[in-house]
Amino acid sequence: MKDRLDEVVFYNLSMELWDEFWADGNILEKDVRGREILKQLTRSVGSISANIEEGYGRGFGKEYPQFLRYSRGSARESKGWYKRSEKLLSKDKVEKRIEKLDSIIAMTTVAINTLESKNKK
Repeated sequence: MKDRLDEVVFYNLSMELWDEFWADGNILEKDVRGREILKQLTRSVGSISANIEEGYGRGFGKEYPQFLRYSRGSARESKGWYKRSEKLLSKDKVEKRIEKLDSIIAMTTVAINTLESKNKK
């Protein structure tokens, strides 16, 4: 059975980011400061997709937009941690991750606004 969540673009981006984060983790774990950043990124990057999944699973009432807000918050937090990792990860890699996070933030914002306007009707 096909999962309709797999059709949500910002969810797919969050899963791509998770996969990319794994490779970043291999670099970060080699430095004591990087290991601390790695711990934070593990939580924040993982939380992006996890909150989308949980909210989607609860249906399209008032809870889904709230979980999308949590996801968006985690994406913003992840941006900060990626900025802090610039001394260990390449500038190009950090820029690509932040670009992906900006897309996720923008798309979740649109989804929140759309869902809330539908819920008000």
